[in-house]
Amino acid sequence: MDTFMLDVISPILRRAVTECAACFFEDDHISATPAELFHSAVVHALKEEIVRTGKKLWDREYVDGNGGNISARISPRWIICTPTMLSKADLTPDDIALVDLESAQVCGERPRTSEILLHLEIYKVVPQARSVIHCHPPYATAHAIAGMIPQSNLLPEQEVFVGPVPLTPYETPGTIEFARTVLPVVKRHNTILLQNHGVVSWADTITHAEWLIEVIETYCKTIVIAGQLRPKLKEIPPEKISDLLAIKRRLGLPDARYPDDSHEVHSSDNSLVFGSEPLAGMPEQQEIDRLVDSLAQQVLEFVKGAHANRR
Repeated sequence: MDTFMLDVISPILRRAVTECAACFFEDDHISATPAELFHSAVVHALKEEIVRTGKKLWDREYVDGNGGNISARISPRWIICTPTMLSKADLTPDDIALVDLESAQVCGERPRTSEILLHLEIYKVVPQARSVIHCHPPYATAHAIAGMIPQSNLLPEQEVFVGPVPLTPYETPGTIEFARTVLPVVKRHNTILLQNHGVVSWADTITHAEWLIEVIETYCKTIVIAGQLRPKLKEIPPEKISDLLAIKRRLGLPDARYPDDSHEVHSSDNSLVFGSEPLAGMPEQQEIDRLVDSLAQQVLEFVKGAHANRR
């Protein structure tokens, strides 16, 4: 029971400590101009990560032409994103744009993606989202076109990292109406099928968001093939799904199937600008872990004591 309680308490405390530290960091260090932040070494590393991710999407044939878009939140105020009308295979760090939460572009030589509103709506309602990727992987997009949600409970990797996938109604891409189609589901799902359009995912890093795209695409492709071999696919037993959900919860990933209302992500990432290193001024992860462990034990003892006094 103590272990279970600590698994519940620790993520809540970690999120609180991280967000408090982030607030102090924001006040003390993001007083630089947007241009200074945009051209900083740490943000340049994120731009390079976006470029690498765009190349992966292109190589895996998840985007074509100038399709798809990638963004990363570099602070509570600012988002960097890919430009419009440029193949993801041809991206360079100099092509990346900087926008605010209202989609106004403040830096960058190329115009920002026309679908930035989708990304911004996600960032506004999911504080844990640090990167958003939208693209058109063929098998997942085929499900979105057919209006078919893929059958759940067939592969452990899908259940742990993505889980049940919602399908949102079609709206014209690039509009605020389109962006808001994800709002009813985005807090409890990190990967969403967009009717007649494609897929969008969010995660704590650019690379992790791209992993989710890979997972859902491979899953959709695999079940199409499996369905040709056997029309009625055998699902993982419910009690084993419970085991996978326990793993998923410990990883801090969202899922609509959790038995209570704690659907939000409790990420252990402590950086506002995240790449290989957190920005200077933020506490080290080990420091946060030590504080969270100490606080979690105190909360556990408090709860146990209060429970004992009521008997």
